[in-house]
Amino acid sequence: MAVKIRLRRMGKKKAPFYRIVVADSRYPRDGRFIEEVGYYDPMTDPVTVKIDNEKVEKWLATGAQPTETVRSLINKNGAAEK
Repeated sequence: MAVKIRLRRMGKKKAPFYRIVVADSRYPRDGRFIEEVGYYDPMTDPVTVKIDNEKVEKWLATGAQPTETVRSLINKNGAAEK
């Protein structure tokens, strides 16, 4: 099972809000997921990012692969990627 840490789009049309989730890569973008580890709101000024670093580090240690966008959010938030 290939596990990814990726964004799940929420919110209404033209007002996106994203949850950062751990999901099997075979599931659709907004489909089933394993665990929610944070959220990202690009519509606020400044941008709002809340990530549970302990959960992210646990999933990275077990082999989950973050997408490019999530990797940049993790690095900006201070969760050390190993």
